[in-house]
Amino acid sequence: MNKQETIQELKAIVKPYILNQEAFDSLTKDTDFINDLKINSANLVDVILDIEEKYNILIDNESMERMINVKAAMAIIEIKLAEKSSESPEK
Repeated sequence: MNKQETIQELKAIVKPYILNQEAFDSLTKDTDFINDLKINSANLVDVILDIEEKYNILIDNESMERMINVKAAMAIIEIKLAEKSSESPEK
């Protein structure tokens, strides 16, 4: 999965929670979830839960605290997917 696909998938995930349509329309990897998109902290938890479900990953509290913008979210998703693929059971 490339970075542009991940951005598009993140846009679909955050769309129900945004309060700033203009910032959403010009979303980049530097877009901040709270300051730019005006997603409140309760809805940010919903975004993280939706990301976990979409990618079938578990995001720990430390990673959640760092997930403040699109770039951080993409990095965490990438790391968690890599960890998941390296944990595949051996026979």
